[in-house]
Amino acid sequence: MNTRQAINERRRPVALSASFNTGASHFAVALESGYRIYDSADGKPVKERSIGGGVGSVALLNTTRYLALVGGGQRPKAAPNKVVIWDDKQQTAAFLFTYPSHVHSVCLTKTHTAIILHNRVHLFTFAVPPRKIGQWETAANPCGLCWLGDRIIAFPGRTAGQVQIVDLATRAVSIIPAHTSPLRALALSPDGTLLATASDKGTIIRVFATANCAKMHEFRRGIDPATIFSVAISPSSSLLAVTSDKSTLHIFELQHASRPAEAAPAGGRTVSPGHLGGSPSEWETVDAEQPAESRPRWGGLANIPMMPRVFSDTYSSASTRFEMGDEPALLSQVASSSSYAQRPPKGVIGWRSDSELIVIGAGQDNRWERFRVGFGDDGQRVVFRDGWRRYLR
Repeated sequence: MNTRQAINERRRPVALSASFNTGASHFAVALESGYRIYDSADGKPVKERSIGGGVGSVALLNTTRYLALVGGGQRPKAAPNKVVIWDDKQQTAAFLFTYPSHVHSVCLTKTHTAIILHNRVHLFTFAVPPRKIGQWETAANPCGLCWLGDRIIAFPGRTAGQVQIVDLATRAVSIIPAHTSPLRALALSPDGTLLATASDKGTIIRVFATANCAKMHEFRRGIDPATIFSVAISPSSSLLAVTSDKSTLHIFELQHASRPAEAAPAGGRTVSPGHLGGSPSEWETVDAEQPAESRPRWGGLANIPMMPRVFSDTYSSASTRFEMGDEPALLSQVASSSSYAQRPPKGVIGWRSDSELIVIGAGQDNRWERFRVGFGDDGQRVVFRDGWRRYLR
């Protein structure tokens, strides 16, 4: 019996990484031959570029013209210690940054460029030529954590578990002792007023006010440790989404001190599962009559004195599953694209509106998934997947 594979067997394309632009209107995918840009609304390609070599990571500006490319893959276009600011319209490099060590990630806005190394963050103006604004030391940052907003930038502090927030106008630095173990994920709200963080333990998610570094919320994702893939705050800062290697998408409710908490309308109905589609097994609900901060998951156990805090912690108001795939054979291949990658990025979240979010994953089993968030006929929060596709063909 001949069990050998055919020599000309077609190999499925691999996405080395995937990331959203500001506002999540589009996402960019790094490939062995270049990059692609997709419309987040339907997961369909907008542009496909071959640049004669592999790209390990792509950062996309809010438009689709300028990108930051870092080499990667089997035959990288550029060394992993270089950042190419690429003009897609002219199909040429606008300028180049070179460092003595590997670049872990890049953040872009219309006014600034942030380049993240293992123990340092460099900030420049987004201009030709770029002007260096400053640099800051960090604790070991293998995931390249950084979030660049219009007014502030957030990244790990010098001590594991801390976050540094730098005001872009004044260069004033604030330190938030967010966790006691190293950070695994962080995100700013669209208006820059809130910061969400998770550590490598993956059990607790905290939300802070960037103005005074006060802790606004503390949520429990679960009891068992997990690797947090992504955290993201909705456009109105009313909801927080979290994904982890448990293949679960959680939705938490946020309450600003400056605005009333979101509530279901009279009759407890904004969107019904019948309108949204899906089956009851695809979404999870809780009692919407109680404010988010007082929803006990364990009923009366939460009120018993001396009970462990897991019984009184605030859990997600809704959750569902997303597809992350199982690709152990790809680990060595993707890891060759950078010094820190251990698996293809999965569960990357992009909010398109307060009722719609997109989750994307790289690798050979690359997926685009669209989820809807709202209230059911009974007034309870619901979240479920209403569309998906493999975006590489």
